[in-house]
Amino acid sequence: MSIAQALAELGLELPDVAAPVAAYIPARRVGNEVRTSGQLPFVKGELVTGKVGQAVSAEQAYDLAKQCALNALAAAASAAGGVDHLVSVSHVTGFVASDPGFFGQPGVINGASELLGKIFGDGGAHTRSAVGVAVLPLDAPVEVEVTFIAK
Repeated sequence: MSIAQALAELGLELPDVAAPVAAYIPARRVGNEVRTSGQLPFVKGELVTGKVGQAVSAEQAYDLAKQCALNALAAAASAAGGVDHLVSVSHVTGFVASDPGFFGQPGVINGASELLGKIFGDGGAHTRSAVGVAVLPLDAPVEVEVTFIAK
């Protein structure tokens, strides 16, 4: 099944690629690797803000990590010449703006990992880091960057 078909089966549409908020590009292809810049959980231009474990629940953050992954997929598809040029996921790095007492960063970033697994099937297995941080750009609760393999 193609990636486009998998997205359709899941009822998902790729969002527009988010405009950079600083001096970088959303994604870059070098050889067969497509690496995204950190993607924030923008939904139709809107951004939820706040710390996870405080203003944002772990469940909300899990869903926001899914949105970050979808935004990363859109950015990678634009750099690769289309979503069906992407064949697998190599690595995911997730950052969680965490209240000092919140220790569930891996569970939050599971939102991104599990969504990519549903989209890519066996090709969605990847290495990963889930990092708690004090603050993220624009006070976002979650940021995800992904490295894809393209054909």
